[in-house]
Amino acid sequence: MASVEQLVLDLCDPELREHALFDLSKKRDIFQDLAPLLWYSCGTITMLLQEIISIYPALSPPTLSPDVSIRVCNALALLQCVASHPDTQILFLNAHIPLYLYPILNTTSKTRPFEHLRLASLGVIGALVKVDDPEAISFLLQTEIIPLCLRTMELGGELSKTVATFIVQKILFDNLGLQHVCATFERFFAVDVILANMVVSLVEQPSTRLLKHIIRCYLRLSENGRACKALTRGLPVTLKDGTFNRCLRDDPATHQWLQQLLRNVAGANLVSSLRAGGLDHMMGN
Repeated sequence: MASVEQLVLDLCDPELREHALFDLSKKRDIFQDLAPLLWYSCGTITMLLQEIISIYPALSPPTLSPDVSIRVCNALALLQCVASHPDTQILFLNAHIPLYLYPILNTTSKTRPFEHLRLASLGVIGALVKVDDPEAISFLLQTEIIPLCLRTMELGGELSKTVATFIVQKILFDNLGLQHVCATFERFFAVDVILANMVVSLVEQPSTRLLKHIIRCYLRLSENGRACKALTRGLPVTLKDGTFNRCLRDDPATHQWLQQLLRNVAGANLVSSLRAGGLDHMMGN
């Protein structure tokens, strides 16, 4: 079996590249320090980016073949390895490499090759947000990742929707991310509408793991005063009436988060009612 060093060298040989991409992507978890090796070996990152750029013409109109999709997904898996490694993550961000993935996340085709490609691209972004690095969150906010995630949350398959929602959740749990989303009504509304639409779809096709991330997004939004006030009018009824009790029966943590969300919204509704005149009446004014 070829050594990891030889496989990395093979990436720069057009005749051996496809096999090397496959081998390295499938075994990347067992190769220690693969990320620094990929980053510092001459021409390797450039080659991986060339693999991604080469499919741009097939994105619109959507003409991507399954074989090409798999090959690019393998290249994306190696970029995910670089994005998740503590020694290469900041270098990865400073080089603005995530921007090369944005055209893929901007696609709307629901075919399997595109779904696989979206999922692999989201895996790279997910690796960046997993470590709760404020620099990564700031970069993603500045480059408008949230609208691209919302597109996948609206059009993707269950797994890509779940990863995209997880990314939005991680951004919201950063104070800068929550502030960014709640800074304008338009930003909040864009997120709120997509979350509500996903809740509606889950009534027919339940997914506990997706529902978990949706509830956590709502819960975090409810920690912002203006957003929580808006949720008193816009929170889906099915989150309040026990529709998902069976779905959450074996997930007590998510059920607890849902109850906290409902308490937050109820509290905001009470405050709003008091301010609307109830407090003055109670005090005899």
